Amino acid sequence: MTSLEQVQTACDIIRAHPEERHTLSRLAGRVGASPFHFQRTFTRFVGISPHAFAEACRLGRIKSALRKGDRVTPAIYDAGYGSSSRLYERVGSAFGMTPATYRRGGLGAKIDFSIAESPLGRLLMAATARGVCRVMIGDADTAMEKELRQEYPRAEIRRNDRILSAQVRALLSYLRGRSPHPDLPLDVRATAFQWRVWRQLRAIPYGETRSYKEVAEEIGAPTATRAVARACATNPVALLIPCHRVIRTDGSMGGYRWGIPRKEKLLAQEKSGRRV
Repeated sequence: MTSLEQVQTACDIIRAHPEERHTLSRLAGRVGASPFHFQRTFTRFVGISPHAFAEACRLGRIKSALRKGDRVTPAIYDAGYGSSSRLYERVGSAFGMTPATYRRGGLGAKIDFSIAESPLGRLLMAATARGVCRVMIGDADTAMEKELRQEYPRAEIRRNDRILSAQVRALLSYLRGRSPHPDLPLDVRATAFQWRVWRQLRAIPYGETRSYKEVAEEIGAPTATRAVARACATNPVALLIPCHRVIRTDGSMGGYRWGIPRKEKLLAQEKSGRRV
């Protein structure tokens, strides 16, 4: 069995039974590898450790069950958590709200949003009491609002330009070159791997770019280039997490959720040392 086949087999084992405790030594033994070698190989191919992968699978099972309307407590135990507190420790990065609220399509969650004109087009910012949960750039207000509501169809979502005025002004001021990049609190859902990528993106200096391959190498997962690209594509807070600063190895733009022309404009302005 090749190293890649060992990793693929281990992933299949974890996906089939995410509720089980898959220790490193047990997984390595089942695929015929030493624990030390397997840990390094798995992380190199997948981008995260076996433990983090198993955690993501458990959370995925819970979210799937909650979407189907299953009760919270059985879903927690069926996914292999020994208690609800073990899951709630991970709520901040995995759900952005409690599992019970997520199960109900955001029922009870309160999300305010505001839409303003920006140098890049229409800008939507949404936030919970904990922080900014969405920043979108587009041409049509209705389309952006629709996308926001689809994520939490039963949440209490309301337009509130007043309550978000300070945050919106901070982002617009940055885009217009009047202030540094705003360091706004975030409340976004993400896997452990996505957070690793996003933290690295926020470390890219203004005016500089990195290739998807370079980002993968910087987070210690040199073969996870495609996974890095997916993490960039799923960034829910445009500009606050600067995924526009990641390009292809050959220098071409690659993708950008809000349109290549906007990405080109952002990069050109940042490279020249001026804000958009």
